[in-house]
Amino acid sequence: MPHISIVTPVYRAEDCLEELYRRLVAALSGITQDFEIIMVEDCGGDRSWEIIRDLARRDARVKGIRFSRNFGQHHGITAGLDFSGGDWVVVMDCDLQDRPEEIPRLYAKAREGYDVVLARRDRRQDAPIKRWASNVFYKVLGYLADIEYDTPGNFRILSRKVVGNFRQMREQMRYLGGLVNWMGFPTAHVDIQHDRRFAGATSYTLAKLWKLAFDIIIAYSDKPLRMSVQLGFILALFAFCYGVYIFIQALLYGSPITGWSSLIVSIYFIGGVIIAILGVIGIYLGKTFDESKKRPLYIVMQTTFDDGRKAD
Repeated sequence: MPHISIVTPVYRAEDCLEELYRRLVAALSGITQDFEIIMVEDCGGDRSWEIIRDLARRDARVKGIRFSRNFGQHHGITAGLDFSGGDWVVVMDCDLQDRPEEIPRLYAKAREGYDVVLARRDRRQDAPIKRWASNVFYKVLGYLADIEYDTPGNFRILSRKVVGNFRQMREQMRYLGGLVNWMGFPTAHVDIQHDRRFAGATSYTLAKLWKLAFDIIIAYSDKPLRMSVQLGFILALFAFCYGVYIFIQALLYGSPITGWSSLIVSIYFIGGVIIAILGVIGIYLGKTFDESKKRPLYIVMQTTFDDGRKAD
């Protein structure tokens, strides 16, 4: 069993992998020679898998996993954690914005008695629009999920205990940060330098970020449902107060019934709110239906190794 495992999901990263491997070996060799590097190729359609296989031929510590189709970044992380065997497991992106040279600092902090050590980026090197979208995403997610996410990104080191518990959680909506935070193990932070992408462009567009945010909020929080109930009571209270006002007006001044336009607008407004709330409930029911199917989280088409375990 290796002492340290590196798990990195790979998507359209053919220009990064050789440099990633070189820098990982250099960084890890200062800690131990007993490590493994698990690269999970998520069917990006480029030469990433050929490069991973070549690296695995040259160095048996490199292990490649290839999905049958694109399942997504966090499903790739899940597969890597499922197949990892290290006492400590480092999760990082493959684009070298997460610097391999920071791993010894994460490891040293973890050895102080922490099961989770998060890499907190000092100054993000992403485009301004992505930084803005990411900041808004984590604030909205933190508010709706009642969890404070002060460390964006996946770069972290996990103990074997954390990984073992993570592997027991098999819900379809995968989000590493949410699942690890939910477990509540002792956690620390290390401030790190954040680099620009070594090559290529991010696959996360603004639309994909917000779709991810919406899916995570639905998967990890019922606050939208509770807010719907609160909105219903507020509207009911407003309608009651307005009804009392109309009654008093008619009683004191004998005002005729007026305001048909405002009545129609109010009906459409209430109807829209009701439909929106039913839509939120429908989305939660849809997610419950997806979970009830018990489909595998991912399907492995190829690996560069065979350890006898069944992939799911």
